[in-house]
Amino acid sequence: MAKQGTGLAGFGKFTELKQRLLFTLGAMVVFRLGSFIPIPGVNPEAMTRMIEQGGGLLSMFNMFSGGALARFSVFALGVVPYISASIVVQMLGSILPSWQQLRKEGASGQRIMTKYTRWGTVGLAAFQAFGISFALQKQGISGGIAVVYSPGFGFIFASVVGLTAGTMFLMWVGEQITERGIGNGISLIIFAGIVSGLPGAIVHTLSMAQNGELSVLKVLMVIAIIVVVTAFVVFMESAQRRIPVNYARRQGSGGRAYQNQTSHLPLKINMSGVIPPIFASSLIMFPATAATWFSSAQHFSWLQALTTALTPGEPIYEIVFGVLIILFAFFYTAIVFNAPETADNLKRSGALIPGIRPGKATSDYIDSVLTRLTGVGAIYLVLVCLVPTFLQTAWNVPFYFGGTSLLIVVVVVMDFSAQVRAHLVSHQYESLLKKANLRRS
Repeated sequence: MAKQGTGLAGFGKFTELKQRLLFTLGAMVVFRLGSFIPIPGVNPEAMTRMIEQGGGLLSMFNMFSGGALARFSVFALGVVPYISASIVVQMLGSILPSWQQLRKEGASGQRIMTKYTRWGTVGLAAFQAFGISFALQKQGISGGIAVVYSPGFGFIFASVVGLTAGTMFLMWVGEQITERGIGNGISLIIFAGIVSGLPGAIVHTLSMAQNGELSVLKVLMVIAIIVVVTAFVVFMESAQRRIPVNYARRQGSGGRAYQNQTSHLPLKINMSGVIPPIFASSLIMFPATAATWFSSAQHFSWLQALTTALTPGEPIYEIVFGVLIILFAFFYTAIVFNAPETADNLKRSGALIPGIRPGKATSDYIDSVLTRLTGVGAIYLVLVCLVPTFLQTAWNVPFYFGGTSLLIVVVVVMDFSAQVRAHLVSHQYESLLKKANLRRS
């Protein structure tokens, strides 16, 4: 009966899971439809050609938005302003004493922090929208074709309102997916944006191989690298360091003593998930994008050098990107895992780590283990995010699909499937409990 319940034949019985899956699918459809709603006043062909001529940076930004930037749709900014605002709020939450207190207040404090993040998203989205729309008015492509039909206040106002509203709507959709759907909403939106460009990239690559513009050997090597990196990501994301934990012998009623229980404390190698690459990408794209828009302006010629240096494949970009990934890996792990609190919980439950005294010694031991694991996890993230980019640049792969994209896709799929399995197991237990209650009655 249990096997039938988890199969496709019994899937129709899982009403809640079906509703969550359909809600998630509907939200993804809304996201894709919204990425085709353009901001008025932009020449679509000129905008697309400008993105293609902009190099790896604009291509990467366009990929994260699901092609919305090339169409200059209402979702052109994507969720980058929300991610940037989250970075600022979380950093301030670790620095400011008043915000540290909010983090300790549980759900009520989290609601206030969420409100700060939303207001920060509005401010950053409006600022980025103004900068992009103002710079677009001066952009053109070869042949003297302007990107904006009628520059002026009307275009800037419509762009700021449309792009800011689009980002806030995506933020709301992401929160709804997290609450009423399956998986993390913001990660799924980024995932959908990346995956939406894959069919076109695959067809374009195969056509180039067929025409002789790209050797078959290079195509096979790229496929092999994607398979190997995917397997490596799955292995590392599933890897854990299990710290043994012993529970003290307890004496029950009637003087009966219970035997010692042995368990373990699981610590993932990469506890921060895809957050460090996403944070690093959004942080590095903001100044680089501004440099790209304003590099042709007078007195801003030095920005051209910054634009070149912050292009994927360049040494400066790779170094800065790698350092940011490492910093965010340690920073985010410190936020999501509190070693002293874990040590206190073990002490209250009568558990101890063999050879380690309870209290501060346990906290220090867990912290040292976690630091080493985070170091290994950070190096793993840097390798996965940068090595495919090196190879892609060396072989002139005709689309941007670096290690960051592959990491996000694999991890989001793993998290999504894990949550689906959790709902299936939960439904099984509920069914067993209902049957047990019926038999007792």
